[in-house]
Amino acid sequence: MKLWNKYKVTSIPSLVFVDAATGKVVCRNGLLVVRDDPKGLEFPWGPKPFAEVVAGPLLRNNRQTTDSSALEGHYVGVYFSAHWCPPCRSLTRVLVETYRAVKELGQKFEIVFVSADRSEESFKQYFSEMPWLAVPYSDEARRSRLNRLYGIQGIPTLILLDAEGHMITRQGRVEVLNDPECRLFPWHPRPVLELSESNAVQLHEGPCLVLFVDAEEEGELEPAKELIQPIAEKLMANYKDKEEETPLLFFVAGEDDMSDSLRDYTNLPEATPLLTILDMSARAKYVRDVEEITPAEVEQFVNDFLVEKLKPEPI
Repeated sequence: MKLWNKYKVTSIPSLVFVDAATGKVVCRNGLLVVRDDPKGLEFPWGPKPFAEVVAGPLLRNNRQTTDSSALEGHYVGVYFSAHWCPPCRSLTRVLVETYRAVKELGQKFEIVFVSADRSEESFKQYFSEMPWLAVPYSDEARRSRLNRLYGIQGIPTLILLDAEGHMITRQGRVEVLNDPECRLFPWHPRPVLELSESNAVQLHEGPCLVLFVDAEEEGELEPAKELIQPIAEKLMANYKDKEEETPLLFFVAGEDDMSDSLRDYTNLPEATPLLTILDMSARAKYVRDVEEITPAEVEQFVNDFLVEKLKPEPI
């Protein structure tokens, strides 16, 4: 389960290549590597710059083409989606409005659609709804290389890149749904999130610290966020320096239906405040039920979890 969590495996079969000397991930989507490069001509399959992988002609839905060099200097959303996928079609409708809103704000922003459709006809029908660019459906090799580059395991997935092609976030879907007015664009990761229906999906992507507090009105969660934010920021900075993903996400949750459902599902006590770490994929929880939650208490709880001092309870 530690390996499943470390490499964020959500489906099988899954093949991950790592550099044994450093432990860093070389390629998350090894199955595509084996399919696309059976003779190992591209070994060791390390990540390449986005500009190199996407290089080539891109389509617009008026059948005109533009070269991928037109993306230079732009924030870019790499959108993995397909017409046969209902959640994809729902997100596309929202994303069209987001795309236009960001453009109206004067931002240099473009989206590149990477299709997972099952036929060119479906691709054309779906792409006709999109005002942005797409990798040609016929260029299966380039579509596959982009899937490999970002280790795509499910759709819809929206990857946000900065103007240099570096990843800002893999959680573009959540950000778009949570920020319809695009106030937080380009959606750099926030250390602490308020638990909501749209971001609850992230609870299944790895261990999450969730601080439950007695708060029902908007704004009442701010003191809880301020309490744990320095610890979250410190952890993010430490792992960014190592060029690794943060091993723990941070949430605060108030008194609402979403929090009640989560408590019921994980069989948590009703007490508030309640400090927990939930690991859905391992079906494990860690609970710290104390009268007062202090920064020192939170930091100790996090450190004990990271060095595996805590004893898990089953979910």
